[in-house]
Amino acid sequence: MKSHKDLLVYQKSLDLVTNIYSITDCFPKEEQFGLTNQLRRASVSVPSNIAEGSGRKSKKEFIHFLYIALGSLNEIETQLEISKRLNYISNLDDFDTQFLHIKRMLLKLIESLKWDIEEG
Repeated sequence: MKSHKDLLVYQKSLDLVTNIYSITDCFPKEEQFGLTNQLRRASVSVPSNIAEGSGRKSKKEFIHFLYIALGSLNEIETQLEISKRLNYISNLDDFDTQFLHIKRMLLKLIESLKWDIEEG
């Protein structure tokens, strides 16, 4: 890997950020500093932690940041479910597919890095 930018999971997480920003544009103004802000910050956290972790000295540190990205992804899922219950959004199907795909990629990358550590 030359850069975090080469990772498909990083690229897919950037797509998620774009999608989150698009849907939160339609949220009520009173949510600007509530769910809108939380969703946007959590979504930006996913690719940011992938990038930060990839720049660390060790694979163990990288794994740590990938777990943080995974936590942010779970946070987004929860916040979107709340948004749906508040009728800010109507359908989560597209996001469910996107989350599952990104989660699987993160977990596979973590597994691969752990295997490298054990073998190395």
